[in-house]
Amino acid sequence: MDTSNTLLNAAIGAVATVGLSFTAVSPVIGGAIAAYLEGDDGLRVGAISGVIALLPAVLVVLLGFVFFVGAGAAGGAVFVFLGVVLVGAWVVGLSVLGGYVGIYLREELS
Repeated sequence: MDTSNTLLNAAIGAVATVGLSFTAVSPVIGGAIAAYLEGDDGLRVGAISGVIALLPAVLVVLLGFVFFVGAGAAGGAVFVFLGVVLVGAWVVGLSVLGGYVGIYLREELS
């Protein structure tokens, strides 16, 4: 199933990442699914999948910050920004790793 629509494959991987977010390795699984469907260039599609999957997490963090801390707390904004950057690096980094795994599995299974 070699589909060349990169954004569609990345979106499918992102949906898998968000759906399996109760596990710590969901970005790896989502990136692997996206790369397996893509067929080639797994690192790029894994990274795109991670960025797409990161959007709901950022929205939840920002809403939580507004409701629980308040919009006027400048000191808390620095910690929220740092948290978003660290979570982003975690999700995108693991999605890239999943992209590598997806390409490896595709080559081994075909």
